[in-house]
Amino acid sequence: MGIERTLADIKGRSFCELPRETITSSGSKRNRRRQKKMPPVQKLFDTCKEVFASGGTGFIPPPQDIQRLQAVLDAIRPEDVGLKPDMPHFRSSSAQRIPKITYLHIYECEKFSMGIFCLPPSGVIPLHNHPGMTVFSKLLFGTMHIKSYDWVVDLPPESPTIVKPTENQALEMRLAKVKVDADFTAPCNPSILYPEDGGNMHCFTAVTACAVLDVLGPPYSDYEGRHCTYYNNYPFSDISVEGISIPEEERNGYEWLQEKEQLEDLEVDGKMYSGPKIHES
Repeated sequence: MGIERTLADIKGRSFCELPRETITSSGSKRNRRRQKKMPPVQKLFDTCKEVFASGGTGFIPPPQDIQRLQAVLDAIRPEDVGLKPDMPHFRSSSAQRIPKITYLHIYECEKFSMGIFCLPPSGVIPLHNHPGMTVFSKLLFGTMHIKSYDWVVDLPPESPTIVKPTENQALEMRLAKVKVDADFTAPCNPSILYPEDGGNMHCFTAVTACAVLDVLGPPYSDYEGRHCTYYNNYPFSDISVEGISIPEEERNGYEWLQEKEQLEDLEVDGKMYSGPKIHES
């Protein structure tokens, strides 16, 4: 596929293979930086480095660190990361069946990653999960529809939340609760999802051209069991299950999710970030 990768590759450990020239540690450069106002993207990097210093699978930063990182993200504007809505990343071609998404890689280490997804109108990042990860997202500009889910874990033990495979259904389905299903227009507050709640599984659909800055702590890693999984979603009423204890009037807020066997509706073009550089201190 060349540089065009699926989201699992782009957001996963394989993207670490990209060069990391954006990081320098020269004392003279550090001194010059101190004499100038710190660029917002540098402040984001420094904050992530502190917040996720002791992180790992399942790590949730303490509330004061979550608020601090959200505040830093909230202050970032498109121009702070070198983006303009008229850039080629945000245009789609009529020859493309599926709008191509561009991922701008800023930084990645074993503790956290930073990157920007650039979506043309109607671009879609399919429904996927973030196992054992705390994720911060900031919509930099544009309007995006976000739909997110959490697995249902609070029903009585006798209430079935998993539908096993059958002759007509190769993979099991699992019940999920819809957490968010709405349009968001920048400027808006950064969102956060947690390893087990907050909408750990989500789908992004660009209503207009838009860009979203993502911070993942820690990043995807197949080696450490943080594998990106994609899902199909089905209305609750499509699957008949006996004995499930959800009131009739609430069932529209639940859907069945099933892992995708193949991912055919995503094309991501991975590029290196070209905005203001960050420096390791």
